[in-house]
Amino acid sequence: MNANVGTLDRSLRIAAGLILIALSLAGVIGLWGWIGVVPLATGIFRFCPAYPLLGINTCKMK
Repeated sequence: MNANVGTLDRSLRIAAGLILIALSLAGVIGLWGWIGVVPLATGIFRFCPAYPLLGINTCKMK
């Protein structure tokens, strides 16, 4: 599993995931906020399973 999520992409995914989860815990957006686990996980592991299917790679080339 090669990393395909770059630094900026990773930061935005982690922030969005944490915000969605926090809003869900606060009762603002309900259970749908737990979908934030997906961008949080893809940001932490630096791998998005949809990117290879779409031919996207936001990591810098070495």
